[in-house]
Amino acid sequence: QEELVESGGGLVQAGGSLRLSCTVSGLTFGSYAMGWFRQALGKEREGVSCLSWDGESSTYENSVKGRFTISRDNAKNTLYLRMNNLKPEDTAVYYCAAFVSFSQCTEPKEWNGPSAIWGQGTQVTVSP
Repeated sequence: QEELVESGGGLVQAGGSLRLSCTVSGLTFGSYAMGWFRQALGKEREGVSCLSWDGESSTYENSVKGRFTISRDNAKNTLYLRMNNLKPEDTAVYYCAAFVSFSQCTEPKEWNGPSAIWGQGTQVTVSP
């Protein structure tokens, strides 16, 4: 059974750092593009970052560029998101997701497609 489990969220002060992890099982992790997404209370889900299956291509939402870094360890079936200089506006539930192609990760219309696989999310709260 395919499963994505996020961890590493929590409460942090503005300016602090967190590293999120997404552990994947039940699928061939190294064959999937992966992404991090977030949804703040009362807002729509937004894409944070995407990473190709080989780690060679990545994208970042403008507001996190220079602060967040996405990475993966295919040997450990794990995706990471290093978040530095956190801001209160980064507060949200963070989700990881797996896609059969990089383009699907970057295209909002594909996020709910039949081949997308989502985790349950982890809460990140940044206090002023």
